Amino acid sequence: MKKEKEKMVNAVTHSLRVCVPVLKLNPSCRGSKSSSNSVFLKPFAKFPSLTTQIRHASFHRLPSFADTVSDSKHTTLLVETYHLHDSFRAFIAKLQREDSNPLHILAQDGDWSKDHFWAAVRFLQNSSRFAEILQVGTLIAVFNFVFNMWKNIEKSRISEFNYNKIIGLLCEDGIMEDALSALQEMKVQGIKPSLDTYNPIIHGLSGAGKFSDALRFLDEMKKSGLEPDSETYDGLIGAYGKFQMYDEMGECVKKMELDGCSLDHITYNILIQEYARGGLLQRMEKLYQRMLSKRMHLQYSTFVAMLKAYTTFGIVEKMEKFYGKVLNSKTCLEDDFIRKMAEVYIKNYMFSRLEDLALDLCSAFGESDLVWCLRLLSYACLLSKKGMHIVVQEMQDAKVNWNVSVANIIMLSYMKMKDFRHLRILLSQLPIYRVRPDIVTIGILLDANRIGFDGRGALESWRRIGYLDRVVELKTDSLVFTAFGKGHFLKSCEEVYSSLHPDDRERKKWSYNDLIALLKKKKKT
Repeated sequence: MKKEKEKMVNAVTHSLRVCVPVLKLNPSCRGSKSSSNSVFLKPFAKFPSLTTQIRHASFHRLPSFADTVSDSKHTTLLVETYHLHDSFRAFIAKLQREDSNPLHILAQDGDWSKDHFWAAVRFLQNSSRFAEILQVGTLIAVFNFVFNMWKNIEKSRISEFNYNKIIGLLCEDGIMEDALSALQEMKVQGIKPSLDTYNPIIHGLSGAGKFSDALRFLDEMKKSGLEPDSETYDGLIGAYGKFQMYDEMGECVKKMELDGCSLDHITYNILIQEYARGGLLQRMEKLYQRMLSKRMHLQYSTFVAMLKAYTTFGIVEKMEKFYGKVLNSKTCLEDDFIRKMAEVYIKNYMFSRLEDLALDLCSAFGESDLVWCLRLLSYACLLSKKGMHIVVQEMQDAKVNWNVSVANIIMLSYMKMKDFRHLRILLSQLPIYRVRPDIVTIGILLDANRIGFDGRGALESWRRIGYLDRVVELKTDSLVFTAFGKGHFLKSCEEVYSSLHPDDRERKKWSYNDLIALLKKKKKT
């Protein structure tokens, strides 16, 4: 607020300065040392001093009345704009209050401008309180009441544009009952619905799975003399794909072509994305090749959908091809999906590709915990101590704090190599790295004891510190399980825990000591 005021003041000040005559040197005086009116400037002086300007003001044209009026108008406009933004901010602040009621605000203000009204509608639509209103079924009090109050203040607001906008917002949030009520009211007012009225309704109904109702309004639209456009059919195609109704989706495409609507790049992108989500790779690839031959624009979301399809089926070569396309587009991918790609590499024993995947992610989006996890896993799965040491050193250089996943990955590789010396050293260094053991760490220690490691010291140390009295936590990245499995301890915990009566499971918060005692008891029986 303060900065914006300063900007306004600076702008107004600048505008006022325009009203001051711009003092220039008389051309006849330049370079004439003998002239009494000449002004001599220092080599690095860009402008003469203010005193010098005033002294020579007689040589310059004074501002005309028209100039002054024009500049005054400019200054007034700046001030008015500032106050307009200020009032708009105050209006939004009113809506943000917990006890605010748009009906009361409208009654107090007397009227809203078009911008204020739609800002209020959008604010309510996106606010958490709007969701509460939907749950209690009083949306009509927000949209229709406010809309009715606002439009009745000035009858010219009862227009196709305003009704279309209200219907569009209602359909966007899936409030179809109120959207249809608004459509009916629109007809009562004598306003003929347009394509912009019917399209959101058809999309909203089909998106909710009410295809018979959507097609009924499509027929109504045609009977009223309106021809559906590609946008009409695109919404239907996307809805059929959402509900995995692929035969109906194909029929809709045929109907679209019969109605004279050609398939544009948007339609093709929707089709490819829906086929990709459904795992229909042949149909997806056929349309993709058709788009390439027609040199149509492929959306980045289409590349992502195809990448996910190939990842799901574990087709490594094509997965990598489209991963490259997605990276080039700088499209962010969810961490969970990156994990799925990593799982494909792990299941195909392509451990070195984890490092490549991590480095590509790092160069495109920067470092992250997942990037370091992938790099460590790459060398841990290869049982390369040197590789792990390099990654750990880079983490230290980058001042990256360890998490429990990092520690568990390294310890699992040591256990697999039966390198008990390094395993003992790392266990003792966990407090230095500020790593608190989770259930995987406990499992690593107890599983290592089964194959000859003496971990009694570490276990007693954790018991003294109080780690084993803590509630059980699982903080390790899921990729660690994909690479190394769950281990004997974790599998035993799952079996014993699932065998308990549901009441026994929920009766308390389980600690590590509880689990260890439960396993011992089960072993004795």
